[in-house]
Amino acid sequence: MAQSCIDLLYGELYQEGRACLETAGIEEAELDARLLLEFVCKTDRNTLLAHGDREVTVEECERYRELIGKRAAHVPLQHLTGEQDFMGLTFLVNSDVLVPRQDTEILVEEAMKHLHDGMRILDLCTGSGCILLSLLHYSNDCEGVGTDLSPQALAVARKNAERLREKRPDMKARFLEGDLFGALEEHFDMIVSNPPYIETGVIDTLMPEVREHEPLMALDGGADGLAFYRKITAQAGAYLNGGGMLFFEIGCEQAEAVCGLMAAAGFCEIRVVKDFAGLDRVVYGIWFG
Repeated sequence: MAQSCIDLLYGELYQEGRACLETAGIEEAELDARLLLEFVCKTDRNTLLAHGDREVTVEECERYRELIGKRAAHVPLQHLTGEQDFMGLTFLVNSDVLVPRQDTEILVEEAMKHLHDGMRILDLCTGSGCILLSLLHYSNDCEGVGTDLSPQALAVARKNAERLREKRPDMKARFLEGDLFGALEEHFDMIVSNPPYIETGVIDTLMPEVREHEPLMALDGGADGLAFYRKITAQAGAYLNGGGMLFFEIGCEQAEAVCGLMAAAGFCEIRVVKDFAGLDRVVYGIWFG
C-alpha cells in the first residue's frame, strides 16, 4: 500500500514514482519520475539532491501519483507536461501533434546552413510548427507558411507562434489548413517537411507511446512509407523559386528512394545528411526550374 501523502518527503515520493515506472517497464523510469516531480512541484533537478527531505503537499502528492499512473500506462511524458524542448525553444504539444524529436533538429540545422535573410519558407505537414518556427526564430526578416490537414494541429502551431512572438515580435508565420500545397498560390525559397513516413504495416509494432497516443495521420506514410515524398517532390517545383531548395526528414532506410524521387522530379545537387547515430536522416536538393 502506498504511503499516506501526509508528511511524505520529496525524495520518498520520487522513489515511489520511479519504482512504479520501472515496474511498468518504462525505459527511462528514473528520468521521467524526476521530471514529473519537478513539473508538479515547480522545482529543478537540484532539488532531489539538495532538498530530498523537503515536504510535499497533499495536493502535490496526489497530482504526482495521478501523472505517474498515466505515464505507467505509456502516455507520453510530453503529453503530461504539455511541453517539449526543441532547438533550444519550448513548444506546446498534445495528442494532436507529433512530439518534436531530436532527430528532427538535424533537418532544422541543415536548412539553417542554407537560410539567408529575407527568404520565404514553406513547412509541409507542420504539426506543432516546431520546424518552421525554429527557422524563423533563428533567422532575420524571413517569413513562412506552415500547412497541415489537421485543424487541431494548426491550433497548436498557432499557439506556439504566439508564445515565440513574445521573444520575437517581428516573427512572420502563417498557418493554413490544406492538403500539402492545396491552400497555396505563392512561391518560396525553401520548402521543408517531416512528412508521415512510417510504413502502414509497421505502425502496429511501434512503441505504445507512439502507436496509441500520437496522431496516426502524422505517422502513416502508406504501404512503403513513401507516399508523401512522391506527392511533394512531384509538386514542389511549381512552388519554388529558381535556386530554391527542398529539405526532407526521412526514415533511416529511405535515402536512396527519396533521392531517386527528387532526381526524377528535376532536383539537382541532392545530398544526404546523417544524424548523430550515423543513420541517414535528411535529404535535400536544389530546384533550378
